[in-house]
Amino acid sequence: MVVTDRTSSQIEKSKFISRDLSWLKFNQRVLDQAKKPNRNFFDKLKFMAITSSNLDEFFMIRVGSLYNYLDFNKERIDYSSLREIPFRKNLLNKSHEFFFDQADHYIKNIRPNFKKHGFNILNVNELNEAEKERVKEYFKKTIFPMLTPMVFDSYHTFPSLVNQVLIFGAVTIDQRDETEKRRLSFIQIPTNLPRFFEIYRDDQLVFVPIEEVIRTFIHKLFRNISIESVNLFRITRNGDFTLDESDDIETNFLEELRRKLKTRKTGRVVRIEVEENANKWMLRIIKNRWDLEDDNIFEVTKDNLFDYSAFWQIIGHNEFKNKVPKFNPPVKPVSMQDIGSEETIFEVLKQRDILLHHPYNSIEPLLELLDKSAEDPKVLSIKLTIYRVAKDSRVTAALLKAAENGKHVSVLFEVKARFDEENNLKEAKRLQQAGCFVIYGIQEVKTHTKLLLIVRKEGEKVTRYVHMSSGNYNESTSKLYTDWGILTSNEIYAHDVSEFFNAITGHSLPRIYKYLITAPKDMRQQIVDLIKIEATNAKKGLPSGIIIKLNSLQDKQTISELYKASQAGVPIKLIIRGICSLRPGRKGLSENVEVYSVVGEYLEHSRIYYFHNNGDSKIYGGSADVMVRSFDRRIESLFMVVDPLLKKQVMNILSYNLKDDVNAYVMKEDGTYEVKKLTNKKPFNIHKELFKITKEEIEKVELIKS
Repeated sequence: MVVTDRTSSQIEKSKFISRDLSWLKFNQRVLDQAKKPNRNFFDKLKFMAITSSNLDEFFMIRVGSLYNYLDFNKERIDYSSLREIPFRKNLLNKSHEFFFDQADHYIKNIRPNFKKHGFNILNVNELNEAEKERVKEYFKKTIFPMLTPMVFDSYHTFPSLVNQVLIFGAVTIDQRDETEKRRLSFIQIPTNLPRFFEIYRDDQLVFVPIEEVIRTFIHKLFRNISIESVNLFRITRNGDFTLDESDDIETNFLEELRRKLKTRKTGRVVRIEVEENANKWMLRIIKNRWDLEDDNIFEVTKDNLFDYSAFWQIIGHNEFKNKVPKFNPPVKPVSMQDIGSEETIFEVLKQRDILLHHPYNSIEPLLELLDKSAEDPKVLSIKLTIYRVAKDSRVTAALLKAAENGKHVSVLFEVKARFDEENNLKEAKRLQQAGCFVIYGIQEVKTHTKLLLIVRKEGEKVTRYVHMSSGNYNESTSKLYTDWGILTSNEIYAHDVSEFFNAITGHSLPRIYKYLITAPKDMRQQIVDLIKIEATNAKKGLPSGIIIKLNSLQDKQTISELYKASQAGVPIKLIIRGICSLRPGRKGLSENVEVYSVVGEYLEHSRIYYFHNNGDSKIYGGSADVMVRSFDRRIESLFMVVDPLLKKQVMNILSYNLKDDVNAYVMKEDGTYEVKKLTNKKPFNIHKELFKITKEEIEKVELIKS
């Protein structure tokens, strides 16, 4: 696969960077974490596993979306200005480059270090006789009864093979059959068995891949016939994603595409990972069957491993629990450091707003608020939006308890949350059966906003308690993702959030919110207006500045306004963890724009929008990234920060992100990234320093001099 000079030239000339090519650069930064020489080895395995899962999702969703255009002969022009066919070639070429880099790191740097960390991954032929006997028994009693060979020939239709499952393709020969001697059979490896069979030795723990166990004894499935070849492969299908969520699909194509996709029994295959030197006859059959080209085939060498997400079995093993690095314990939120333990959360929130910044602060104050609300006879109702929850969730447990205690509980449960559909549907049904008013998402859009409203009768009046956040109500991910939110009893927040719930659970159209910006109503326009104010101030010679922290930046209209603001002289700093379609530092276009990406121990998930506003800063946080889907196809919200101390806290989060020189990358004008050079006297790691933050330090923060 060769990328032509013309293709490269087109990409370089475009004012925008392809979201898909940008995403591959993001996964490269994740792979970098597995390459850091001083990182704990089990952490390196974790990042290898994450890159593998990320790449799977990329092919299912992004490459799958591209094939919706290719398969139905629809035109598509990527942000890089390439049409669909040259873009496919370029994208798959870049995907192969990443795939080879990932494999090279595993073979040269990960695999050779297994033994010194107390384990090894071995094939059956590397075991001693006693161990081979144990493996044989495991195959005979556990694996063999579960295997089902599926033959494809003139008498049997091509089987429906499962997405992202290891599969053996066995080519067999029956000399007695004069008409069709050679046949192809498929054996799918059971997914409800551990990926590795474990063997304890005195000096180490041995992991034997289940595929190698099956390969050793696969002849038992084909009696009295010859086996010409046995090759392992794995397919990735176009994901069953919500079409309304696709930023690339035009509205007039959506209905047509829905109808066409209904005729498919399974998603279109977009990638095959297969052992090198696989049987050519087998490959020809499956390539023709799935209409694939050579660049859809990703060869796995004999010394490599399929699907690095298998490392989770090793990382989570009890044998290594003392070798896996421990996370720092959370610290008390700055706005709660002077509060005694005798005060209830309700009493605290009547005095002040509280900012929770996870994982540096525990999610416990929020869970305590929900737990107490469920039991408190004064609490009348609880309203909540849920996008993802933890398994065995304390959040849903509190809601169930509240319903049992006769409180009105309304939950907007987004059952279309990608890859969490099953868990969300199960939890939603539990709540509904307990008497909660459950709304299963809103037709045509996803509910992505994170809002909580608690109504409590206190004497003669009613007080409303609110939580607004950038992250999900998920106590598990709150330990791994950086998110922030506000707990408050401020009546203006309460009014806005109450009106918002009425709009999404009923039939109400609020004209205006004071502290909220919502989508799909007018979020894009309000953000554009805030950018324009900075541009106007810069033209007048007034202080100006924009600092935005997001997961993804992709909306062309907003990017165009940032370009105009840059040309007006506004200094713009963007902290974008993942996809960034804006091209920074281009002469005459974006000379005043700097883009950073922070990728490290925790997944940066928080969103912050800061506008200097001539010294009277406006700061927003919430659930929305700057993406087409966030503005047009999701229910989202951003909340303004008004409390002076909380504003300083949020400004400090931005300041620390910009100061980081351990986890930070700098984006260059061509869309590539380089590790940020050390800028401090000693390395500054945001994922450590934010555990040490003090109120005094926060008070000193100044992002832009007025």
